[in-house]
Amino acid sequence: GRVGPGLVVLLGVSADDTETDAKYLVEKTVNLRIFADDQNRFNLSALDTGAELLVVSQFTLYGDTRKGRRPDFTKAAPPDQAQRLYEHTVGLFRDAGLTVATGVFQEHMQVSLQNDGPVTLMLDSADRHRPRR
Repeated sequence: GRVGPGLVVLLGVSADDTETDAKYLVEKTVNLRIFADDQNRFNLSALDTGAELLVVSQFTLYGDTRKGRRPDFTKAAPPDQAQRLYEHTVGLFRDAGLTVATGVFQEHMQVSLQNDGPVTLMLDSADRHRPRR
């Protein structure tokens, strides 16, 4: 897939994730005010700017490296579950009205991006259950 100005979403699906988690992440992503307005302040969302999205499945986000020298991917969803939830999430992004391109699920890909600005965020649907400090 290929997109113009917008966002690259590296989507990791855990074994515990559900369609509710996908909905939360999509709503959070498309509504985050991370694009600059005329005064160069973060006041605009992907929906406000018509940002395009490249959504790439990325199970390695769940690689646990706390022990040993080889990542442990047991927290990542099994391929069938992950693909179903990945495709559901892509559909939700499209339903939000944004242009969405994708990678190819479970394939080796070379992903290039030009990061234009200071924003790189990690969103986790489990965070909505954690208290804010």
